[in-house]
Amino acid sequence: MNWAGIVDVLGYPSAGLGILIESAGVPFPGEAMLLAAAAWAAARHHALVLVIFFGFAGSTAGADLGYMLGYRGGRPFVERFGSIFRIRPDHLARAELFFARHGDKAIIAARFLLGLRTWGSMLAGMARMPFWRFQLFSALGGLVWAAAIGITGYVLGSNLPLLETIIRALGIGGLVILVLIVTVLFLAREHATRPR
Repeated sequence: MNWAGIVDVLGYPSAGLGILIESAGVPFPGEAMLLAAAAWAAARHHALVLVIFFGFAGSTAGADLGYMLGYRGGRPFVERFGSIFRIRPDHLARAELFFARHGDKAIIAARFLLGLRTWGSMLAGMARMPFWRFQLFSALGGLVWAAAIGITGYVLGSNLPLLETIIRALGIGGLVILVLIVTVLFLAREHATRPR
């Protein structure tokens, strides 16, 4: 998909459109669209704050739609159409139980996990999580997610010539290995500093 073309046509609202669709329960690469919008803003010297705002607004509105779909249609809808998305009834029962116990943390974490980003809000609605509680944690998670992805895209967009030079020098395989090494070192440092 030509993300740059979509972002050029839609501008800032493209940062929120993809995640609105994804958070409402439709599998869609919302994260890629926000990254592209942030890189677009960096390349054109536009405001990162507006990219983050639209990403946040889209994620919150989409999550509210997903929640309402789960609350209103809930289990019967997913049981009827779940096979299309390979969701079995036992998966559904475990997810509902998990949300009943860990809803607050799950809503925030769902923003950063690919499958949960699509289904998390719907599952919260199906688990009958109180709406205003859901709204609080959804907005908090959406803001943190939009800021993290927006800043990442903006930094990447500001450094495209450097990235192209690194990719040319290392190749794609070398870049993947470099990213894995940096990730492992970061996780090892986090683990070492975590209190026992």
